[in-house]
Amino acid sequence: MDISNAYKLLSSKLEDWLEQLILILPNFIVSILIVIAFYFFARILRSIFYRLIQRVSHIETINRLIGTILFYIVLGIGVFIALSVLNLNRAVTSILAGAGIIGLALGFAFQDIAANFISGVMLSFKRPFERGHIIESQDFMGVVESINLRTTILNAFTGQRIMIPNKDIFQNPMTNYTVNNRRRVDLEVGVSYGDDLEKVKQITIDAVRSLEGLNEDEKVTLFYTGFGDSSINFTVRLWGKSTDQPSYLKLKSDAIMAIKAAYDNNDIMIPFPIRTLDFGIKGGEKLSEVISMNNFKSKS
Repeated sequence: MDISNAYKLLSSKLEDWLEQLILILPNFIVSILIVIAFYFFARILRSIFYRLIQRVSHIETINRLIGTILFYIVLGIGVFIALSVLNLNRAVTSILAGAGIIGLALGFAFQDIAANFISGVMLSFKRPFERGHIIESQDFMGVVESINLRTTILNAFTGQRIMIPNKDIFQNPMTNYTVNNRRRVDLEVGVSYGDDLEKVKQITIDAVRSLEGLNEDEKVTLFYTGFGDSSINFTVRLWGKSTDQPSYLKLKSDAIMAIKAAYDNNDIMIPFPIRTLDFGIKGGEKLSEVISMNNFKSKS
């Protein structure tokens, strides 16, 4: 091939490309305008959504993440529309198919992370607890420090910092001691069988009725619960003004001391466990009788 023929072939190719470019140029400009329009629309939508979601969710990290995801979803729709205008439908189909396969693979690989993230989002909307609340979940109890994308962090009363996966809190029973703004102290007590139960009930209620920190709007109640081995058992129930752990423990401690002092002043006995020992093969025999019998047998 001489230089002249090569020049003609190259010129022909360039003319074809230029012609195709001129033909596709309007669609290309329209595609660029579509992407730009969707970009600004996505930003506006993200801003509006962010202001709305702050009313129902107070977890800043999750709010921003959801807003960012919404932004890229809207922008991605604009890109797909722009590719369709350029008649690149096959490219759009390939991208969607590849995204589906990648998403499926990532879903299997990171299913625990995804479950914790979704649980964190649900917790942020349902708001079963907030920062500063006292909760108990999975045998862990403490004050909520923060709710993150994957974990909820508690400060335990013994000083530890506990990180619980959001999935475990969302899918299992959880106790919130703060949300109702009331917390009850239950004391298990027992008195001897020889005490007057009506007298015990009145003295016990009077002993705790004037304690500091007691919620005066709630009645102090006492219920006998059963016959023990050496005592008649009952439960005293009283409500505190505050739900925080120090106030709860102080009220419980003060109630124990007040009941013990009241019983000492009124000759009411909290009995020790009593055990009866049987000696001999058949039982019911006294120790002295068993010793005498053994001595008699040895002398014989």
